[in-house]
Amino acid sequence: MHPSGKRQAGILIPAFSPRREGDLGIGDTRALRGWIDWAADHGVSFIQLLPIYENGMEESPYSAISSAALDPVYLTIEEGEIPGLWAAEIARVRHQLGPALDSAWIDYPAVRRAKRELLEIAWSRFNMADQTDSKEFAKFIEEESDWLVDYCEFRWLMEQHGESLTWDQWPESCSTPQKARDYIAKMRLCDGAAIDGRLGFFAFVQWLGFRQWRVVRAHADLRHVKLMGDVPIGINWHSSDVFFQSDAFHLNWCAGSPPEGGGQENSFFQQWGQNWGVPLYRWDSMKTNGFSWWQARITRLTEIFQMFRLDHILGFYRIYAFPWRPERNREFLGLTQTQAAELTGGRLPRWFPRPDDTDENKAANRADGELRLRAILTASRGAEVIAEDLGWVPDYVRPHLADLGLAGFRIPHWDCDAFGHPAPAEEFPEHSFAAYSTHDHDPVNGIWRGCLRVIQEHREKPTGQSAGNVGGAEQTLRVLSEFAGIPIPDDGVWPAFTEGIRLRLIRALFESNSRYAALAVTELFGLDERINEPGTSGGRNWCFRLPWTLKQIAADPLLDEPCRKLAVVIHLTGRSPE
Repeated sequence: MHPSGKRQAGILIPAFSPRREGDLGIGDTRALRGWIDWAADHGVSFIQLLPIYENGMEESPYSAISSAALDPVYLTIEEGEIPGLWAAEIARVRHQLGPALDSAWIDYPAVRRAKRELLEIAWSRFNMADQTDSKEFAKFIEEESDWLVDYCEFRWLMEQHGESLTWDQWPESCSTPQKARDYIAKMRLCDGAAIDGRLGFFAFVQWLGFRQWRVVRAHADLRHVKLMGDVPIGINWHSSDVFFQSDAFHLNWCAGSPPEGGGQENSFFQQWGQNWGVPLYRWDSMKTNGFSWWQARITRLTEIFQMFRLDHILGFYRIYAFPWRPERNREFLGLTQTQAAELTGGRLPRWFPRPDDTDENKAANRADGELRLRAILTASRGAEVIAEDLGWVPDYVRPHLADLGLAGFRIPHWDCDAFGHPAPAEEFPEHSFAAYSTHDHDPVNGIWRGCLRVIQEHREKPTGQSAGNVGGAEQTLRVLSEFAGIPIPDDGVWPAFTEGIRLRLIRALFESNSRYAALAVTELFGLDERINEPGTSGGRNWCFRLPWTLKQIAADPLLDEPCRKLAVVIHLTGRSPE
């Protein structure tokens, strides 16, 4: 058995998902503090979060309008937490939220309006706040000025020109950073107090965000629970970073992933791949200043997180790119490459800076990754770094990650040999991160039940007709069963997903040799909801809320039972904290 402390167990729970009494229809920092206590009480070493950066009007946490600004949607809005707010005002706004308050899914527009209204009220009174808060706010502005000035001016410009417009749609007077700053200076001559008030508001909201998240970090340290952050590979094209530091980005290329062949329901994905819409980095330009943008980004992150996940680590070596933004995807659907090239001046989707088609190119891409990732590790200040190395992984990447000491992912039903057998759990690399799913996939219980539905629908179809990939469904069940030591039926009749199967899957994952093993919170409670459906927008993406508060879970023996069983599994598999 491995010694306790080194091997760790974690829970993936997006910051927007927890419920608590008194919230405003979305998870917040106070709810997360409750989950930190829950983790400490159950032997869970870390809580894995999705990115918490500000997203503007978008819901995806992977499309931030700033590499530093925190999303105010996660602010705890309570009397005492927000200077200048009164309980009666908060109660009034909570009442106005109506169905959005207790909805099964997050109503982002309603939640953002409610929190914005209360934050505006708080800011209007802030000048009357005590001197301690005023001094702390002034200190925050001074210490964070390297990014905060650009961010506040960008948010003011968004407010002036309509938040639905991207910066390339702004008037000529604000079409470049210098023109935008000249415009702000000109407006100050007309009404400086009003403009400074708005810029101050955006800084005020960030001050509150950093203050609350630093309290969360302090509470996590006190309870010996780690917070695991997430660093998106890209930054929103419409962001303060891209607008004010455009020299660091390729504005006419967007990052994405290549087509993966058949089986994709989305016809654009099948033909062209995924176009994420985030601009490529000008790595050579970043290299000249020692990757200072990345180093500042990572250093700020470690103020809150003791661990973090580097999203799409493959993009640090080479990345697939599109010569058009996602808004134009429909124009290219069904076109030949020749026809597409006619619309782009000859450019086509390709690998940047080069493909992995020769040994020389592989070596060059590996060398690029070495340089970039070393800079990030230098800035990480000892934080534990997890590399999201999923997808079509070049053969040189995982050995290189091991050389760097970066833990890559191991998804049991994806890591199969040439004969379709899963890698034994005891053979997972010690420095790896084992999980059945990520935010972009069904939880393992949903996978099991989904496979059963495909098989059942196939059996109910007339002879010669098929319902989905029945062979793939049976293979997935076979791999999961083999991995977890679940008997494989001789008659081909697969069992329903039971509590016994759930526990065997969890124990097998936690018994693996991986240093880190994590469940999604949906897997803890056997919920089939997904967090995100890649390639789609709107709907229920990023809107998942737990059906219960922690108080309700603790009070209900049936809900609390999975938590107690998890604590036992963590202890039995040697993953209890020291």
